Amino acid sequence: MDCGGGFGPYGPRMANDLSVDIRKRHAGGPEIAAALRLPLDTHAVTVLFGPSGAGKTTVLRLIAGLDSPDGGSIRCGDEVWYDGARRINWPPQKRRVGYLSQDYAIFPHLTVRANVSYGARGGPVQDWLVRFELGELADRYPRQLSGGQLQRVGLARALAADPRLLLLDEPLSALDAPTRLRMRADLRQLLAGVQAPAIVVTHDRTEALALGDSIAIMIDGKLRQAGAVESVFDCPADADVAAAVGVETICPARVLSRSAGLVTVEIAGAPLVAVDTAGASADVYACIRAESVTIERHPPGERNPPGNATSARNRLPARILSVIPEGPLARVTLDCGFRLTAIVTRQSEREMHLREGEQVTAVVKATSIRIVPRGLD
Repeated sequence: MDCGGGFGPYGPRMANDLSVDIRKRHAGGPEIAAALRLPLDTHAVTVLFGPSGAGKTTVLRLIAGLDSPDGGSIRCGDEVWYDGARRINWPPQKRRVGYLSQDYAIFPHLTVRANVSYGARGGPVQDWLVRFELGELADRYPRQLSGGQLQRVGLARALAADPRLLLLDEPLSALDAPTRLRMRADLRQLLAGVQAPAIVVTHDRTEALALGDSIAIMIDGKLRQAGAVESVFDCPADADVAAAVGVETICPARVLSRSAGLVTVEIAGAPLVAVDTAGASADVYACIRAESVTIERHPPGERNPPGNATSARNRLPARILSVIPEGPLARVTLDCGFRLTAIVTRQSEREMHLREGEQVTAVVKATSIRIVPRGLD
């Protein structure tokens, strides 16, 4: 498991990057605090990810200049867009940012062509209409368009302004589920083809994985972890981040011993061996993804049947609490002395006759358990 770096919120500022270190407090809400940095000389997509109410949209609007921070700074290359101490605050139009809100903010009284033309400075409008497959819709009005078509109009208009940075706020949230599924791949392809870096806000884990090159996790108004998408999802820094990125089992655990880079922890009386990633902490959380749990059935008391050699260090007797179908998969909740969730195929569920109350063995590799200090969450 590679838990190496990726882009981060700190480090020396480069000449051609976006550097954000801001704070903002809304009445009755938590203070929003974000420090992040991303290069502008790549066309990478950074996902700003977290639960609803975490402050993601606020950060996006502060970068765009649609709201003003209470303090801090925003720098884009050699330009200072905002500096609270020096009372610098550039208006949105001067920042050259393409901003797409959740509802796309398409002008209802203008045709598709007129919407894309609004503020255009990045080449002939017809080129943008063709690029986004809007040529045949150019004379239609927004009320005559589908959700996916409206999204393409919004993106075309944002990019026609020749932005140096593209900001997208939950760009797929207004679409129904089938359309959202189709547009996810289209959006990734569109973002890969534009000549500008992008920041995309989402609270959907599938969208974050599909769209992002890098990710920044926000929880309760604070930026908690940043890095390459796979690194953050595989190696959450603490229990809150683990929950945010969809780790199904997060249990408090006590360290029993450490040796040769491995740690043995106890959860509700059950010992588990994991790779030691918790430093010197004695009180930790063990984080286990459902897809990392394998279920086996064999005669009671036979812990490792002949011919079933495995590298897994953790084999736990378990009782099935529930089996919930989820399309081609099934979510199985197990009682191992603690609750453990597994994801299996429906075919495996049928072949093993997994039913509530049945006794099985849950198998988890040591490398699949993420140990984080309990004091950080």
